[in-house]
Amino acid sequence: MTDQAELRLAYTTCLRFARGHYENFPVASRLLPSSIRPHIAAVYAFARVADDFADEGDRTVQERLNLLDQWESRLVQPRPVTVTNEPFSELEQPDALHIFAALGHTMDKFDLPVELFKDLLSAFRQDVTVKRYASWAELLDYCRRSANPIGRIVLRLAGHSDPLLDRQSDCVCSALQITNFLQDFGRDWKNGRLYVPLDMQNECGAKLADLEASLVTSEWRATLEGCVEKTQDLFLAGRPVCDGFTGSLRMELRLTWLGGMRILDRVGQTRYDPLNERPVLGISDFAPLVWRAVVWT
Repeated sequence: MTDQAELRLAYTTCLRFARGHYENFPVASRLLPSSIRPHIAAVYAFARVADDFADEGDRTVQERLNLLDQWESRLVQPRPVTVTNEPFSELEQPDALHIFAALGHTMDKFDLPVELFKDLLSAFRQDVTVKRYASWAELLDYCRRSANPIGRIVLRLAGHSDPLLDRQSDCVCSALQITNFLQDFGRDWKNGRLYVPLDMQNECGAKLADLEASLVTSEWRATLEGCVEKTQDLFLAGRPVCDGFTGSLRMELRLTWLGGMRILDRVGQTRYDPLNERPVLGISDFAPLVWRAVVWT
């Protein structure tokens, strides 16, 4: 098999992997320009496997950290195009060599800084060891490494390296990350995680004992409403990045932004009780989101 055929196979593996995983927001969507879709899939596959190391299965903390260290060591090693049939059995994920062949080509082609990928791995390590956040600032620092690098990578794949767009993208990506936390509030709590900052809990008088009893009190509703408002502010601050592009990528970004804001609306519709009612988007949301993305007022 030629190097070009090997590379096509590597990207095909990443695309198949990306399309096989559910996410709130589009990954390698058909709305993305075809020229960058395989590259986004390569980045996604790298991040998805690392995230699974941090979250999935019954490994010990040290085993998870060791896997993430090994994943990072592959990131900084030379990345040959030629791929062997050596399987990567952890979590039955796609062949690691396919992922890194595609990712290495993407990083070289677009001159992507390795620090962006190291930031992602830093956040995944934090997922393993940190279950609570003392302040909104701490939560945003986590988002700076867990979410913002993805936005900056997409900007560079689209041919943009602009400080203003970077800052706007950071706002949207952090908002999307926190929206996901609010959506998964109940699931995370059952798994021992709580992303609502302690300072906001204390300000509203929210008590952990109430969550332990599956009670969302008025104090917790006020706390969660405050989180929603702060997250909406982040979305609004980053909204102009959606107009920094043309064509299908502009529509993709608008739909992503609108989808995040719609989920925040759903949190409010649960009377700020995502513990007992998970806010989701459904088929009925599709047409209104597309219409709003088109008119964009």
